[in-house]
Amino acid sequence: MSAKSHSIVMLRRNFKHIARNPTSVFNAVLMPIVIMLMFVYMFGDAFNVGVDYIDYATPGLMLLAVCYGLGATATAVNSDMTKGIINRFKVMHVSRGAVLTGHVVASVLTNLVAIAALVGVAFLLGFSPSATLLGWLGAIGIIVLLGFAAGWLTVALGLSAKSPETAGLASVPLVMLPFFSSAIVPADKMGPGLREFAEYQPFTPIIETLRGFLNGTPSAGDVIPALVWCVAIALVGYLWARSTFTKRA
Repeated sequence: MSAKSHSIVMLRRNFKHIARNPTSVFNAVLMPIVIMLMFVYMFGDAFNVGVDYIDYATPGLMLLAVCYGLGATATAVNSDMTKGIINRFKVMHVSRGAVLTGHVVASVLTNLVAIAALVGVAFLLGFSPSATLLGWLGAIGIIVLLGFAAGWLTVALGLSAKSPETAGLASVPLVMLPFFSSAIVPADKMGPGLREFAEYQPFTPIIETLRGFLNGTPSAGDVIPALVWCVAIALVGYLWARSTFTKRA
């Protein structure tokens, strides 16, 4: 079998594990929807963002949906590493890269399902983007690129952790980081210090790029930094994951 065939087998294996774990399904799909309902109905009227709050918050919540599924990925990767399954794969001559690639692709596809469900609920709540077909394709492209980058970084974190429990905790900063960006409120409404952090952290340009695509007004000032951050995160995650996997396997 080729490395591609091995990756497909690993992907199918990961999806079976996801389907049998209701907690991971809840975190990846339902939790972002719950957060959307909470912010729109409980806090939406408290923020003056110049547009309907559902239109402002949905791009940020799409990014949040990507982050909420990462804990399950980190735990699954670490379980493979610590419970002996990798040694079995070595005996079976399974491609090492296929094991990691399967986790990353499964994470990206899970993200797309979660975001599709989130956007569907957003439309029911009054979400009204003015994006063209190209705008939607651009938004999907940046989401896939972010999911790919975050997937590799999460795999690296999972491989580096000592146990599945600590692997799940290692992804918590990635889940919390969007709350300190422009996902929920504009950065210029934050206090000193936090405002600067929100403006210069990786997720803010990615969120603003999503907003631009969905509003039909993408800005190169947001798109270029977003792409640079995604590529940098993916490269760091891939090299870190590859190095850690080689050492531990």
